[in-house]
This record gives sequence, C-alpha cells and structure tokens, in this order.
Amino acid sequence: MKILVAAAAMTAAFSLPVAAQDRISLMLDWFVNPDHGPIILAQELGYFDEAGLEVEIVTPSDPNDPPRMVAAGRVDLAISYQPQLHLSRHNDLPLRRVGTLISSPLTCLVVLADGPVRNMADLRGRKVGFAVAGIQEVMLNAMLAHHGMAPEDVDQINIGWSISPALMAGQVDGVIGAFRNFELNQLALEGMTGRCFNPEAEGVPAYDELIYVANPDRMDAAVIDRFLGATERATGYIRNNPAQAWEMFAATAAELQTDLNTLAWEDTWPRFATDPAALDAGRYARFEAFLAERGATAGGLPVSDLAVDVTAGALQ
Repeated sequence: MKILVAAAAMTAAFSLPVAAQDRISLMLDWFVNPDHGPIILAQELGYFDEAGLEVEIVTPSDPNDPPRMVAAGRVDLAISYQPQLHLSRHNDLPLRRVGTLISSPLTCLVVLADGPVRNMADLRGRKVGFAVAGIQEVMLNAMLAHHGMAPEDVDQINIGWSISPALMAGQVDGVIGAFRNFELNQLALEGMTGRCFNPEAEGVPAYDELIYVANPDRMDAAVIDRFLGATERATGYIRNNPAQAWEMFAATAAELQTDLNTLAWEDTWPRFATDPAALDAGRYARFEAFLAERGATAGGLPVSDLAVDVTAGALQ
C-alpha cells in the first residue's frame, strides 16, 4: 500500500512562492499507527508543503524491509530502531541515523499482573516469548543477567508477532518485544492487566526506539533537515493540542479509528522527539559497547559510523 503525501496539492497559502517541491520517499516500519503521528500531522497541517517537500510515504509488506530498502536506494528514508541500526551496520548495510521519531524505549517484557511473575527472578524456569530473533534475545538475556540468571534459566520461545495472544492464552509466562503503548492497552481491552519490566531499568542502556535512517552515500542532508523541521513543527502542534491532533490523525484513515489506537495515542504522543534532528552521541556509543559486551556484535563502531547530525550539513 502507498500513501502519497501530495504536498503540492495543498492550498496556495501554504506553498512556497518560487522553489519547486523536492521529492522524498519514506518507508514506515509497519502500517500507519499512532507512532507515526508527527509524519501524518506534518502532511495534514501543510508543514511539508511549507518546507518545499513532496513526501511519499510507503508501508512495507515485511517489517524487516525498511533498512534494506533505504540501503539499496529504493527509498530515501526509512523508520527503524536504534538497536537494529547497530546490527545492520555490523552487517555492512550503508545506513546512518539521521533523525529521531520516538526518543525513549517502548519495548518491554510484559507479564500478566495477576500471574505468578511478580519480579524478574520469578521468570526462572518459566517460558518467555520473543517476536524477533536477535536483538530481543540479547535484551532479554541482559535483563536476566541483571538478576543473576543465565539465558538457559528460562525457556525462550519464538512466538512471531503473536505477542499478546500468546500471553493471554497462557502459552508463555512473559513476552519480550511488547510495546508499552500498544500491548498493555490491548490486554486492558481484553479485560486483563499487564505488568512491564522496562529494559532500561533492568540492565539495558536507554536508546532511541524509533529513528529515521538514510544511506549516507545517497542522502541529501539539506532535504532531510527540512523534513525533520516539518515533523518538529508537527510534534509541537501535537504536544500543545493532543486531542485535536488525535482527531486530525484518526480522520486520515478509517482503520485508525479503533479503541486500541485511541488508547495508544495517549501513551505515545508525550514520547515524540521534540528535536528530531538532535543527536545524543553518548547514547549510541553506550549501546554499541553494550552489544559488544553481550557478544552480539564485534563492537568498535564509532558514533560517526552509526549516526549523523544533518543540521551540520556533512557526515561527522
């Protein structure tokens, strides 16, 4: 499915007087949902148009596609995850983080609040499901180690994307890879209460959950800077008018108008990066070191091989 952000079709009041619109394509990490609020609102409010941009938004058929597509030059930007970026770079994908969408972790390990797991130590001898092999296992193992447990102390099961259903059905005692703004609300809508164990409180360094990545050999830093400026304006609008912003966002597609998305919006909008171009270099250095310490990568990548501040106009 493709959603064309036809900025040129906005009213003349929002158009630039001289320069032609620059085209830029963005692949989301998955289907449109509240996580993408600043992007959709920048479209609806005419901010892309004011920035001289025509933005094409593409949803992937496979959530693993976005980094590969931008590395191959099939799209200009893609939404990915900071932990995934580190692994991608160690697999030689030509990528850099060029902006931040959600600047705090959303992933957590969820258990049922009325179940037998009251703390991390209670997971010993129990089943924990994960959705994506690789980074989620690394995070789970670090969280276990934080409480003196080894990976083999729990039965780790690949449950695919059946995160909440597997937990509700009792197939597993906990799930890693759940999002705090979605799975907890999904459980609540089913009459259940979840409890989150947050990785950043359990031995995993804090990281940027959702980021924009680009191919440094193909990207136009000035155009990306304008894109980020438009989403920064949209984030400001959302933070000042969250209820009106939700109504505008939800009105863009009937499938967004659900109880789950309504609840998720309330848990998501405070987490949008207020300065999406700003780069916390220490955060990337710390997570790179963490992955190396856990044996997930060889380590050693400098921040300049992972992330860039496009406002500087050149790779650092």
